[in-house]
Amino acid sequence: MLKDIMTEGECSLLHSLIDGAETIVLCCHHNADGDAIGSMLGWAEALRQMGKSPVLVVPDQYPDYLQWMPNTEKIVRYDKRRDYVDMVLKIADLVFMLDLNTPQRTDLMADALTASPAKKVLIDHHPGPDVETALCISHPEMSSTCELVFRIVWQMGLFEQLGRHFAVPVYCGMMTDTGGFTFNSSNPEIYFIISQLLTKRINKDKIYRNVFHNYSVNRLRMVGYVLYKRLVVDEKRHAAYYTLSRDDQRNFNFIKGDAEGLVNMPLQIKGLKLSISLREDTERDQTIWVSLRSVDDFPCNEMAARFFNGGGHLNASGGRVTGSLDDAVKTVEAALLAYEDKLKK
Repeated sequence: MLKDIMTEGECSLLHSLIDGAETIVLCCHHNADGDAIGSMLGWAEALRQMGKSPVLVVPDQYPDYLQWMPNTEKIVRYDKRRDYVDMVLKIADLVFMLDLNTPQRTDLMADALTASPAKKVLIDHHPGPDVETALCISHPEMSSTCELVFRIVWQMGLFEQLGRHFAVPVYCGMMTDTGGFTFNSSNPEIYFIISQLLTKRINKDKIYRNVFHNYSVNRLRMVGYVLYKRLVVDEKRHAAYYTLSRDDQRNFNFIKGDAEGLVNMPLQIKGLKLSISLREDTERDQTIWVSLRSVDDFPCNEMAARFFNGGGHLNASGGRVTGSLDDAVKTVEAALLAYEDKLKK
């Protein structure tokens, strides 16, 4: 059995907030990943079971390899229907913020989300929640927000009534946020959750293929190009980084999601502790997106906060640099120098 993640009071409050709400909005962070989309879809299915009709909103485009999941057609993009989402947020009674610890992670939607008079509930596994809420369900020790959604549903006694449309996105989010259960997934209760999701007749092998074996020829060629031409390995500091410019992305017909997982590949190098990706935004000038991945106890989140205006988890974090790719490279080199002792240890 699973340990409860809410007190009796919190569980009662959650029920009360849902029961008293007519217009409910679910949202997640920009550049949504499998955990963000999966947790929204899974929680929306649970709310429908409770008789609600939630509105699902993402700030911007999310990867093609997630669009096969059930009910993705119900997701509204803020960057495409801004007036509609602004209106819904103004009249909403309740907003669930999933897989984000601050409204700023919704990027262009942040002001509208913050201004919404709706009561807000946070469901997230990132450290340092920074938002005023009616209820904050924050557990950084969990593998994913999808794990949290499952545990909430389980504690509320809803799981038996739910089917594949709940189980598929929740499993997908747990799988993607743990790299196929290869990291941040040592808690035995995770595998109890998986066993329960499998009772809903989901095809976990197909889910894996849909996510990890669903890329274009261009993506494969881009990966080879980046690893051969763009990867810089600092053997002295057991670190590596690479750049992906606008021109590179244009040359390989880059679409959202094509860079997914690429930052993990340099960690296959023997002895490497840290991998950093620098990707130039294709629409905003002077914006470089940064992804950091590490092994063992190297603190990606600490480096991301100190040098890249970001944060995240110990071994997986992100941020951004305002400036050119050359500026971003200089920032990376400064960060590697500052953390030289920890990287060499």
